[in-house]
Parts: sequence; C-alpha cells; structure tokens
Amino acid sequence: MNSSSYLPLTLLCTHYEVEMTFFSRLSESGLLEIVVLEKESCIHEDSIADVEKMIRMHRDLDLNVEGIDVVFHLLKKIDRLEAELQSVRNRLDLVELPARF
Repeated sequence: MNSSSYLPLTLLCTHYEVEMTFFSRLSESGLLEIVVLEKESCIHEDSIADVEKMIRMHRDLDLNVEGIDVVFHLLKKIDRLEAELQSVRNRLDLVELPARF
C-alpha cells in the first residue's frame, strides 16, 4: 500500500476546520473508508472530492451524517439511471438507424 496516496485525518481536520468526530461518523455510516497507517488515521486521496462535498452539505445545508448518507445514495442512484438512460438511447439509435436509410 503506497502511503503517499493517503492523507492523514489530522491534516484534513485542520485544513477544513472540522472535528475528527465528523470523519468518524462518516466512517461509521459507511460513507468514508478510514485506514490506519503507521498509527495515524488516513483516507485515500481519491476520496477528497467526496469529502469536500460532504463538508459543504454539512455546512451549507446543515445536514447531519444521516442526511448526507441519504443525499449520496440518491446521487449514486441518479448516476446509475443516467448511465442506463444513455445506454438505452444508444441502443435505440442503433435500431432506428437502418430505418432512416
């Protein structure tokens, strides 16, 4: 495991001005994977975009962790449905293409 691609939570707490308990609650709800490296709790750098979204939801929308969990599940569902819609459109285009000629 490459430790350079992990960020310590203490650094993130300072940078984003949030408590460690916020990250702990996100982890407990399954929204964030926390890894312990060299006795320090860290998250993978690929999770930063999601963490920033969660922090904005918490601050700007005053959502608790349960609310953030609901929103993230709905956003994932929307992404799946949009991908499915695009797939159906692509298949429909293939079916309609011979009829145009």
